[in-house]
Amino acid sequence: MRTLAVGLAACLTASAAWGQLGGSLGGSSGISGRTGIGGNPNTPSLGEPSSMGRGTFITGKVALSDGAALPEPAKIERYCSGTARVEAHTDLKGRFSFDLSRPQELADASDQPGALGRGRDRTLMDCELRISLPGFRTEAIQLSDSRLDNPDLGTIILRRIASVEGLTISATSSLAPKDAKKAYEKGLEAVGKKNVAEAQKDFEKAVEIYPRYAAAWYEIGRLDEQSNRFDEARKSYGQAVVADAKYIPPHERLAWIALRDTKWQELAEHSDTILRLDPIDYPDAYYLSGVGNFQLGNLDAAEKGAREALARDTTHKNPRTPYLLALILAQKHDYAAAVPLLRGFLEQNPGVSDAANIRQQLASMEEAARGQAPSSQEKAAPEKTSPEKAVQEKP
Repeated sequence: MRTLAVGLAACLTASAAWGQLGGSLGGSSGISGRTGIGGNPNTPSLGEPSSMGRGTFITGKVALSDGAALPEPAKIERYCSGTARVEAHTDLKGRFSFDLSRPQELADASDQPGALGRGRDRTLMDCELRISLPGFRTEAIQLSDSRLDNPDLGTIILRRIASVEGLTISATSSLAPKDAKKAYEKGLEAVGKKNVAEAQKDFEKAVEIYPRYAAAWYEIGRLDEQSNRFDEARKSYGQAVVADAKYIPPHERLAWIALRDTKWQELAEHSDTILRLDPIDYPDAYYLSGVGNFQLGNLDAAEKGAREALARDTTHKNPRTPYLLALILAQKHDYAAAVPLLRGFLEQNPGVSDAANIRQQLASMEEAARGQAPSSQEKAAPEKTSPEKAVQEKP
């Protein structure tokens, strides 16, 4: 049944476009969706201006239980009926403020706390805010009418997860010389102003001064990737990994580039490295691991990754995961389990670009499943019991 995987690379790498510049499950960051302009986690994403006039402004502060500074901005999401939407990011001091009436992802406005406006959305009664930061337990705050009477949520404490080994902020950054840090910070400012040429120049200066500046190498890779210079991006991310092997963001981007280029061994290696360093905050890595291991023929590892990805993607950000799991199960000759997954995928995504190929795969699986099903005579036939067994079972 290996023919069921015909066109798999094209089908599954369609998700690379979804994750190419930071879309995610998780998170993602990169793929987790934790980055803003240019992939810089310290740069909030820009949103559309509100067309509702006065709105409902929520303010608060995020702090770590050990009193340390936030390693990067925390993400604030509104979670309603199984759907998550990014509302804002904190600044590096943990402060945040945002307007719940805005229809799209918002910029940080932590230095402009507003007042509670009119036009309160009563549907917020069924929603909660989730505050997340890689390496820390996510905190949830239930929204209610009484809660919105006081728009200041106060200080929200995040607690570290002991099992997370990886870092979202490179440890080498604290060792960078003053001039290298200055060049890096100028690069971030240029990214925020969308001055790509100036940002590239500043980041390159930073790594020239301090070759082990993993964060600067990562930013160079992001600029290369956004300009479709994938070979250069791969080299820059590779330099970031060499400088700091526990720095997760370059591993993440390398995994997505490997998916795009159908380099399955690299995909499996990078995604499995992400999961070893942080099995919690990068749910997309389970999907990537599933794809890579499936293509390498490691079906048990592929199934484990795909099932974990499906379980963690509660908001269905990556619709391809059921399709991946269906193909894995078909390769393991479990057609009865594969068919409903693939059928459900087509029902949920009728306009998918490769629908014709997937329908052919479904037809092949359905035929194989019918061949595995016992006949009606076999189902109706009573079990034959030996005399010895009958004696043993007699009360």
